[in-house]
Amino acid sequence: RSTRHSTLFPYTRSSDLVVWLTIPRLRASLIPAAVAAGFVFHHAREDSLLLTLALVQGAHVPPFATHYVGAGGVVLREDGQILVVSERYKLLPGRRLKLPGGALQAGEHIGDAVVREVKEETGVDARFEAVVCLRHWHGYRYGKSDIYFVCRLAPLTTELDPDPEEIAECLWMPHGEFLSDPEVHPFNKRIVRAALESAGLSREFLDNY
Repeated sequence: RSTRHSTLFPYTRSSDLVVWLTIPRLRASLIPAAVAAGFVFHHAREDSLLLTLALVQGAHVPPFATHYVGAGGVVLREDGQILVVSERYKLLPGRRLKLPGGALQAGEHIGDAVVREVKEETGVDARFEAVVCLRHWHGYRYGKSDIYFVCRLAPLTTELDPDPEEIAECLWMPHGEFLSDPEVHPFNKRIVRAALESAGLSREFLDNY
């Protein structure tokens, strides 16, 4: 399909003409013919490959996604204890306590994602309160960049039921003890301080956003 003043690809300029070709996995035998015709790979999904062909030199082709997005939760009890985990599989030896969290799924909001990740990893139900800080860095998985939102949550339950496949240890710990642990990574200490010191950003939903 071609785009000119496309609503699907709004950054295409009126002077540009780009052909977008989606090849389903079941028709993968067509890929060599498309490449021979000048198409280049744009991105792949589990069930298809998208290729593009610029018919005008310098035509603007909007890039595919450049970032991963994740969310981590500082689940803070009224008595000052926070919910921490130690992953079963980690790069460095030792306990290496951290905050529960993980990647957002397609179509998932940040607040919903962090509540889900906390529940999956620890068994604790929690309520999203605020985004307290974020980390943005580059050179992540597959060469993508990464944005990691850190959220403060209030626990609705306290009983622990960690995921045995992912989590080696799960516990409630006084935040002062966590901050003084020499094995805790400085980033994890920093985000706990942010959760303790910052009012953060609450979420608001507007029509069509």
